[in-house]
Amino acid sequence: MATYNKRGYKPKSKPENEDQEELFNDSDSTTAEVFSTLDEGASKTEEWIEKNQKVIIIVVALLAIGAIGAWAYNQFVMKPKQIEAFGESSEANKYYDLALNSTGKEKDSLYNIALKGANGKYGLLQIAEEYQGTDAGNLATYQAGMAYLNIGGDQLQNAIDYLKAYEGGDSVLKSIAQAGIGDALMQAGQTGDAVSYYMNAANTNQNEFSTPKYLLKAAQAALKTGDYSTAITALEQIEETYPDAVEAKTAQVLLGQAQAASN
Repeated sequence: MATYNKRGYKPKSKPENEDQEELFNDSDSTTAEVFSTLDEGASKTEEWIEKNQKVIIIVVALLAIGAIGAWAYNQFVMKPKQIEAFGESSEANKYYDLALNSTGKEKDSLYNIALKGANGKYGLLQIAEEYQGTDAGNLATYQAGMAYLNIGGDQLQNAIDYLKAYEGGDSVLKSIAQAGIGDALMQAGQTGDAVSYYMNAANTNQNEFSTPKYLLKAAQAALKTGDYSTAITALEQIEETYPDAVEAKTAQVLLGQAQAASN
């Protein structure tokens, strides 16, 4: 019987298993090594976690306790204390406000009442001490410093101490507090030390109203001590940045004097 080759038929030159072997190349080997390395790394990590799990649990627990503790302290200690402090401040604030709008001996008397308290309520000094860390306590610290500054005389050091203790960030009150320290030092005859506080006041919460005023104070104090460089810097800042300020004309005159004196 005759046999015929089918059209298009080609005999296989290689066994099928040989073709499959060719599909695996070097890249497959590299990938396998990577996975093997990852497996080893994961295994080592697991071993480390297993060995140190007690430490990890303790650290996580401490962090959780710390967070809960901070929340609880703020919620159950600071908030009630804050409310209590503002309630306790009513009389001190009333007399402080009255003092601001008074003159002469009555002014000093009202400031003293604000400082020491009245009608069974704490004064600014007690509020600052008893409610330290609260907004009311911090504000009382500022007010106490300003009260002592206005009383003056032998109370100037108290003014400086309280105003330095006030934490106002970059607020307007912080700027006023820094200038208040400068004023107290000027009254105490420490003109040279006052300059830096006036400059701090000028650079804290800069604005067109208070900044040129404090810059001018800094320049005037600097001129008294012969610090012409600082005076010129302050006066030029007024001239360049605040040309429309009330202090601008005085600054212009002083700038000419300072420049002439420095040559």
